[in-house]
Amino acid sequence: MSNRTANSRQTKSKVSSKRPSSPPQTWKKILLVDDHPLMRRGQADLLSREQDLMVCGEAGTARDAMEAIVKLKPDLVLVDMTLPDKDGLELIKDIQALHPGLPVLAMSMQDESLYAARVLRAGGRGYVMKGEGSDQHLATAIRTVLSGQIAVSPQMSAKILESVAAPSGKVGDGPEAKLSDRELEVMRLFGEGWSTEEIAQRLHLSPKTVDVHRAHIKEKLGFKTTPEFQRFAIRWVASNSKGDT
Repeated sequence: MSNRTANSRQTKSKVSSKRPSSPPQTWKKILLVDDHPLMRRGQADLLSREQDLMVCGEAGTARDAMEAIVKLKPDLVLVDMTLPDKDGLELIKDIQALHPGLPVLAMSMQDESLYAARVLRAGGRGYVMKGEGSDQHLATAIRTVLSGQIAVSPQMSAKILESVAAPSGKVGDGPEAKLSDRELEVMRLFGEGWSTEEIAQRLHLSPKTVDVHRAHIKEKLGFKTTPEFQRFAIRWVASNSKGDT
């Protein structure tokens, strides 16, 4: 196992890589947070080819990520938007609350237009879609964030600039623009087929609170019945998903 990769206590993943020519003090440490071991392995293999970046650890849950940040002190955290114990947006907010200024780059199969602006509002510094472009795209986005800039696509950057001048301050004109981060998460889970009780357990909420969120979503989107909302949520998830997150 390469001495460039130090795995966190919570993962058994191992990454082999060649030692780069640049001295250790120039490497920027990257913490990978994704619940799919194969995805983490692919990201680690990709970054191991870079002369200025190293994977200092991995985590498969939000809880493990917070522990790894304290232990490993990364220069940047690469966060998947869908984790088993917490939504990626909530993890980003937690990171910024406890580690202000720590750069976070979000990564997901979900379309950039759905989450990029929300990631930036939560304190993240960029958004990359999995499988987008060449392998170099991820490394470029990481370097962009490490340099203090925002990493989003040119199209998303234009939308964000447009929103500055828009009276509502909202990015995009889809129904998701009307929802809070939590409401969007609840709608996504309903659209994926989760029950009220399962959503409550996943989000550490009471079933009654989940019902309240659903009622607010229905009101904002103009749905009078729960079946009507459910059908919409299923279609919305299907139309916006780029693959298995």
